[in-house]
Amino acid sequence: MTPHNDFWPGSHFSLLQRDARGWLVPTEAYVRTLLARPELALVPESCAAEIALHEGLVAAPLAPVQREQLAAVQDDDARENYTVFLRFRDGLLAAGTLEAYYLRLMRSGAVDVPAVFIDAVVQALLRNVLDASNDALEARAAEMLFRPQRITLQEGQMLAGDRDALDLLHETAGLGEVGRLLRQGGVLQPTAQVQVQVLTPDNAVVYWAESERHHFLLDLTHELTQDLSHGLTLKLTRARSGLKALARVLERWVLHMLGVQVQIEPVHQINDSAWRWHVGLDVESTAILNDLYQDRPVEAERMARLVSLFTLTFANPAEMRADVAGKPVYLGLATNAEGLVRIKPQNLLLNLPLATVS
Repeated sequence: MTPHNDFWPGSHFSLLQRDARGWLVPTEAYVRTLLARPELALVPESCAAEIALHEGLVAAPLAPVQREQLAAVQDDDARENYTVFLRFRDGLLAAGTLEAYYLRLMRSGAVDVPAVFIDAVVQALLRNVLDASNDALEARAAEMLFRPQRITLQEGQMLAGDRDALDLLHETAGLGEVGRLLRQGGVLQPTAQVQVQVLTPDNAVVYWAESERHHFLLDLTHELTQDLSHGLTLKLTRARSGLKALARVLERWVLHMLGVQVQIEPVHQINDSAWRWHVGLDVESTAILNDLYQDRPVEAERMARLVSLFTLTFANPAEMRADVAGKPVYLGLATNAEGLVRIKPQNLLLNLPLATVS
């Protein structure tokens, strides 16, 4: 047994079961954890109908709920929260697995549940994908697929830090609620800095023990040469780059979800006059790659938001659409104007040039 078997305990992976395909089957225990979310928590003002509904679901998380039970909940927000929860729960149960639910939801083009539920599903799926991994860099890189990252440049390094964790550390100086109170009382100055570590092989063992805190930085350093044509150059300078770890995670993600084996590599240069297909891993890179593909000018400020480019190749070109078989697929990753990266992991599943969609 490896020491990281229970990383990301908040994913509640241990409460899920695998089917014969290795996909995750929702259980009563897993659904019950969702009822513990603050949006569904009982408050002193909860009416009798809400209390009865909540207690009934905690006792039997998979039991059907009648419209009359929901309608009896007096508070509009509480009633809406339970409606959304039940829509999510019933979608999971109808799909049979978390993987099937996620694919069905994303392919429908009508995402009708909040991001918090979708991120919870993605985290559980990635926990499944990485269950046998011994690489802390891969696990940390995988966090980018379900938690927004703040990108900063420090002493020549491009570093990704968990947005929520960094904001909390800034607010509390790393001292929890005590630190928050000290900041509010003026005892701690706003300029007080909290030291966070860049994840390396030397401190990887600490990551496994503290994975739920999401407080390690990931080094995504590269050198950037800007070119408004297809000749965009990105040179990696770290042998153990977090970009390579992210590439491995994306490979496993595609294989697990689509059954298609691909190889993804951060690239030194894209200079392809026969550029045929690209996929942005986020909204910003999608727009940048679209403009580059159409030979539209891209402002230097937008170009500077690019974190990395990747090439994706299919192990079996026959699994690609015939008109692009054997051609590389280019991927992009970029921040928004506020320096945040918000990866949309569904993009790789929806937008690859597959010959058939299973």
